[in-house]
Amino acid sequence: MNESSLTLSELNHRVKDAIRNHLPETYWMRAETSDVRRNRNGHCYLEFIEKDTATQSIIAKARGVIWSNVFQMLSAYFENETGQQFISGINVLVCVSVEFHELYGYSLTVVDIDPSFTLGEIARNRQLILKQLEEEGVLTLNRELALPELTNRIAVISSPTAAGYEDFCNQLANNAEGFVFYAKLFPAIMQGDRSETSIIAALEKVFHYRSLFDAVAVIRGGGASSDLRCFDSYLLATNIAQFPLPVISGIGHERDVTVLDIVSHTRAKTPTAVAGFFIDHLSKTAMELVDLEEKVLSESESRLIKEQTDLFSLSKEVIHQSSLMIQRESAAMQQLSGRMKYNIQHFLQHQLHLLEKREQYIQMVSPENILRRGYTLTLKNGEIITSLHDLAVDDVVETRFRDGLSISVVTGIGKSE
Repeated sequence: MNESSLTLSELNHRVKDAIRNHLPETYWMRAETSDVRRNRNGHCYLEFIEKDTATQSIIAKARGVIWSNVFQMLSAYFENETGQQFISGINVLVCVSVEFHELYGYSLTVVDIDPSFTLGEIARNRQLILKQLEEEGVLTLNRELALPELTNRIAVISSPTAAGYEDFCNQLANNAEGFVFYAKLFPAIMQGDRSETSIIAALEKVFHYRSLFDAVAVIRGGGASSDLRCFDSYLLATNIAQFPLPVISGIGHERDVTVLDIVSHTRAKTPTAVAGFFIDHLSKTAMELVDLEEKVLSESESRLIKEQTDLFSLSKEVIHQSSLMIQRESAAMQQLSGRMKYNIQHFLQHQLHLLEKREQYIQMVSPENILRRGYTLTLKNGEIITSLHDLAVDDVVETRFRDGLSISVVTGIGKSE
């Protein structure tokens, strides 16, 4: 056997001495927490990891411990400063001492923590997501949607057992204005590792029935600030930002503004405040309708009075114009009547004159007048003979004179030379 060989415990003891001698101080270290758990004695055991910024693969890992007396103090301090519980998956700046135990190996013992670093990391992560959404052109899409004037059909994404959901429904149902709201619950897990996928799944269901709703309310009541991590998710934020209905957020924390709050159409502090927002919006619409009704009535009355005045003036003008027209027409009729009377009299006189002339002519050419002038008329069978050709030998003819007539028999016919 090689006399220079060491047992495992001897080697580990030398490693322990080497670490103690070469790394005797405490060191401030940046890392991400993983597998954080607290045992019944109050000690906190965890792993510290570092990921590659490009691939997100783990490039370093170390076991860590926070003894109960230190953990009780540091965890309360950390949560009070950040509003975030000391859990897995957060970036921290911790002061550690490097330890090596012969049985348990290499570990880091936490003695202090800087909450401002974690706050900065949370804010940095939010800013990176917001910057990405802005570069993609979707950051303000939901805020730019117009909220319908009558917004009373609301799709609600919440845990069905959450007190905040019950408060929201009670506030809507018992509003002082007596407005009627229709709220449909789309259940989702609102905290924990599964909340992101659960909320997105609920959004997809609402999208399928989007024509039945005016807006979406994403609500949760109370709880630890650490439960808000899912609302800083890029995937959830991009779904909310591009959703076709206005999304109103009320996730129960006044001081924490999440990425979801920023991309939503409107942020309210609590579920009750979300309900109040819908009630106030409908109240504003109702007031505008009342104002519009009063304006319509006022305008109608003014228009009616004006029309009545115009009609009265028009009727007076019509009566005046009608009177003038009647006078003009009456004068014209009288003038026409006079002309017609004169024309008729003139026509009658002219016709009478013609009759008198015709009567004179008839009298002048009448047989009686001819006979009185010394002429005779020869008739055969009662008809006047005007030509020699109308007579034949032995015809009986009548000859009329001024003072009588004679009957003769034609014994011969001779033509004049």
